[in-house]
Amino acid sequence: MENIMKSELLPAVGFVRIKTILRIFPISRSSWYQGVADGKFPRPIRLGVRTSVWRVQDIRELINKFGGEQ
Repeated sequence: MENIMKSELLPAVGFVRIKTILRIFPISRSSWYQGVADGKFPRPIRLGVRTSVWRVQDIRELINKFGGEQ
């Protein structure tokens, strides 16, 4: 990733979609969802049948858990 800090990709508060999360954590979409199923990553909030979001606070905690900013 360029010289952008991971937390700069996140809004101060609110929710983010999977596209933003995968810019922070360079893994595949299926790996992310497997991590959710395994309990390694936070569970999403379902807004609709095809819409899931994650709380920014949960993603910030995950960044800190895996070593914080690079």
